[in-house]
Amino acid sequence: MPSTNKVQNTHIATQLRQLHGSVLDIVGLMNRPQRDEVLIKAAGIPLDRALFPLLVGIERFGPIGVVEMADRVGRDYTTVSRQVAKLESLGLVQRRPSDADRRVREAVISPKGKAMTDLVDAAREKIGRAIFETWDAQEIEELVRLMRKFADALGDVPETSP
Repeated sequence: MPSTNKVQNTHIATQLRQLHGSVLDIVGLMNRPQRDEVLIKAAGIPLDRALFPLLVGIERFGPIGVVEMADRVGRDYTTVSRQVAKLESLGLVQRRPSDADRRVREAVISPKGKAMTDLVDAAREKIGRAIFETWDAQEIEELVRLMRKFADALGDVPETSP
């Protein structure tokens, strides 16, 4: 019986390339400044677009240190530090020493910041409902399940080569 291993490998390689292309499209679309502008406007919040991903990131992942936040948003930590200080001056986040390492200052969302991200979440939900309007519930459920599975598996891959 002839081996189908090469055919399967070719098929998987094609699928991985297509998946990578889709992920690049999604990341590219989500990282567009115009997308943040749309959410900021839809949420009706007075926030500089440059601060927007940091506020949302601190709410989602906080308490979080500046270096980790910089890694998450792909910016230099000195820039992120200045921007977090701006968020703090606006009363949207608070900074405090880390419980794990007192030398590290972590950012946490403030009540005012949480109220703002709640408005963003409501706007994001409205936009999401429009995007998925023609999808059935099972398709959405499957997408959510598989995206979580993919994100978890991607997170398990070591960042350094063996």
